[in-house]
Amino acid sequence: GHRSERVGLQGVVPAAQLQRIIDVQGRQSVPPASGLLLTDRLADKLGVRVGDVLRVEVLEGRQRTLEVRVDATAREMMGLNAYVPRATLNRWLREGDLASQFAVALEPGAESRFLEATKALPRVAGAFSKATLLRNMEDVSARNVRIMSTILTLFASVIAVGVVYNNARIALAERTWELASLRVLGFTRGEVSALLLGELAIGIALALPLGMAMGWGLVHLLVELLKNDQFLFPVVISARTYAVAGLCVVAAGAASALVVRRQIDRLDMVAALKTRE
Repeated sequence: GHRSERVGLQGVVPAAQLQRIIDVQGRQSVPPASGLLLTDRLADKLGVRVGDVLRVEVLEGRQRTLEVRVDATAREMMGLNAYVPRATLNRWLREGDLASQFAVALEPGAESRFLEATKALPRVAGAFSKATLLRNMEDVSARNVRIMSTILTLFASVIAVGVVYNNARIALAERTWELASLRVLGFTRGEVSALLLGELAIGIALALPLGMAMGWGLVHLLVELLKNDQFLFPVVISARTYAVAGLCVVAAGAASALVVRRQIDRLDMVAALKTRE
């Protein structure tokens, strides 16, 4: 076909435990016995589906050209990858039982000595520690994400407080005459406040699920817009996130209700009744 992509064809061990093919749902994908397993983004770029045949040009060693069928796809988070069982790849390339990369599990405390000894070996291109990579990511990327999340949360909280309080003040201003009339007719301050604050509570109760649903959709839209060939960040929204957002809005509503209740208690009924349009 007219589409091509230069990627690494990785030979993997299907029953491996230390280096597995994991999709965005956290499920393990196992490459088929005789065909290719492609990441979904690579399959999309090549315009192929499961069952199609690809021409694979090997650029190392004997530089053979193979006709290989796509037997499965996986929605991985990183990279444009193609996988095949290592034994199958060695057979295709007419090589022996070769491997160019190893994943090793070590006892606690043995990592530094193992890395030093491995790097000292001849013809070893490099060695790295998964724990070190994760630690560096947490120190840099995760910290930046936490800072940005905190700033955005503070801004969202201020906006939520402002919106709820503003709606409460507008409702009070629009119903001042009606509230004063109810007080003249014998309604207590608590009963008058309950009418206005009940409306506020109903509005918050209706807005919370709608806002959460819209937020869920917006997050998925942003992820789709920001995804690229190298990274695909899955959307993970925990129940704690919804709980914090809901508590923030409820707290803003409670604070606004207290302020509005005090204003209702101090309502000048004579002035309010004179201002009816």
